Amino acid sequence: MEYERPLLTGKLIQRYKRFLADIELVTPVERAGEIITAHCANTGSMTNCKDEGAKVWLFDSQNPKRKLPLSWEWVEVEGQYKACINTARANQLVKEALLENRIEEIEVRSAECLKAEPKVDEGRLDFLVSAEQDASLTYIEVKNVTLLGNKESEKTEGNVGYFPDAVTSRGLKHLEVLMRLKAEGQRSILFFCVPHEGIKQVKVAEHVDPAYASKLREALVYGVEVLAYQVEFQPQGMLLNNAIDVVI
Repeated sequence: MEYERPLLTGKLIQRYKRFLADIELVTPVERAGEIITAHCANTGSMTNCKDEGAKVWLFDSQNPKRKLPLSWEWVEVEGQYKACINTARANQLVKEALLENRIEEIEVRSAECLKAEPKVDEGRLDFLVSAEQDASLTYIEVKNVTLLGNKESEKTEGNVGYFPDAVTSRGLKHLEVLMRLKAEGQRSILFFCVPHEGIKQVKVAEHVDPAYASKLREALVYGVEVLAYQVEFQPQGMLLNNAIDVVI
């Protein structure tokens, strides 16, 4: 995916009330030093991704109808890694990769074979892939991973990302749905989208949510597949194209 316009840069002052972030602009030069409030499209804890003074990148929607025209997109973690904190981008990146068949484990024969947000039970999953030649279906639930080395023992090792970064009852329900669909004969996939340059391996965060970790191991026994792909950051956008290991 590419942004329509060059991203602005700044320094994070604080993230608060979940959806708000105060930022001191650095670029464009004519706005340097200006303090603005940007929209933060992330409902998670954003552990290690909201440090005061961190470099951030913003997208200017240039939409006069928006109360907060600037959206916080990227942050620099530990002074060296870019991470995308806008969780809405994960599904965009995965959809683009599916349509371009950059995810080796999943074949999408045509755009008509891919459906976003299919209704399942009383809720929805992220994607449904159908096959032209038969009635087989593949259900995909996407999760965004940006928590890098939350355990002190692994900060020195580096490159380990964890999911979830907070207790997630919603994520637990998604696993149960994937398990039921698999039991009914459909293919079910939990897909970790990793928009973080520092994460080279994904682990289940048992220290954060032991119930989720237990359910994920149960899902593996049921035959639910778990995939993880890292995002490549580019000057004007992002690309999902590198498979990485998952340790459950």
